[in-house]
Amino acid sequence: MNVLSIAIAVVFGLLIVRVGFGMLRSLAQPIPQPPPAGELRKVKITYRCSLCGTEVRMTTANDATPDPPRHCMEDMDVLVVGDV
Repeated sequence: MNVLSIAIAVVFGLLIVRVGFGMLRSLAQPIPQPPPAGELRKVKITYRCSLCGTEVRMTTANDATPDPPRHCMEDMDVLVVGDV
């Protein structure tokens, strides 16, 4: 019974070490390259017109930080920049 408990503890210990190393390995991977120019990227940005109050939510753009859209002949103000 004592040998069986030790064997089970060793197996669980190795399993925990393997899972831990796998998690650390996934965190150490480099950031992927940005998509080629002209390809749309997912964004989550909300804009508001300072003159009339119209709000617009942008979900895709050709750049990670796109220029704000124009409304009432003025650039709109950024309200929320979310994570995608």
